[in-house]
Amino acid sequence: MTELVHLGIDDAVATITLDSEHNRNALSRQLVTELAAHLATAEDTEGVRAVVVRSAHRVFCSGADLSEAAEGGMAESASAIVALQRRIATMGVPVVVELAGPVRAGGLGIVGAADVVLAGESVTFALTEVRLALAPAIISLSLLERFTDRAAADLFLTGRTFDAAAAQRAGLVTRAVPDDALADEVSAVVDDLVKGYPQGLRETKKLLNHDLVARIDALGEQVAAQSAELFGSDEAREAMMAFLQRAKG
Repeated sequence: MTELVHLGIDDAVATITLDSEHNRNALSRQLVTELAAHLATAEDTEGVRAVVVRSAHRVFCSGADLSEAAEGGMAESASAIVALQRRIATMGVPVVVELAGPVRAGGLGIVGAADVVLAGESVTFALTEVRLALAPAIISLSLLERFTDRAAADLFLTGRTFDAAAAQRAGLVTRAVPDDALADEVSAVVDDLVKGYPQGLRETKKLLNHDLVARIDALGEQVAAQSAELFGSDEAREAMMAFLQRAKG
């Protein structure tokens, strides 16, 4: 089986690269499993003080793997994405997300759980769940800790596309920078992070993410069940099949 997520470690920095081009880094069972495993390895590797998550291709993440979802049985996948958000939030080292391309639906859960998010100005985002008879249930765990209430209502209910500048204003993105400055911005942030002592980084993350982790622990099981029920509904199956047919055409 071809690996869909790669891990590289260079001194104090672990770089995790999503590399599932055939489905635009959709959150398939394999991709989520490999991403979680690489995050665990990075955290357990002595000397690592920062993790960067990025994409090898134009799209960062297209959201749920609708081909898998259309086959049914999303309960396990929903729980895995809840656990993935919790792992990112509770890791003892900062997680930086580098966005050089679009992010859709479930992919925003990775963004919401991360500590620092840097995006090129051309990057676009959309929470498209309502247009597939779904709701952003599992990713609401992290996103509702980032968005203002009004931004959440706007972006969750309309499903509209928004840009990196709007994402920064809403609280999702730390900084939006010119596309050609993104790599340098990531390097500068990582250089600052690795100057922190492990205990300082770990304990500061606990302070920052206390409410986020509490929300995941309190509601994770409930929203995973809600997500699985929605994906299994007749209305959502009809909408997903129509979307997949349009994509093929």
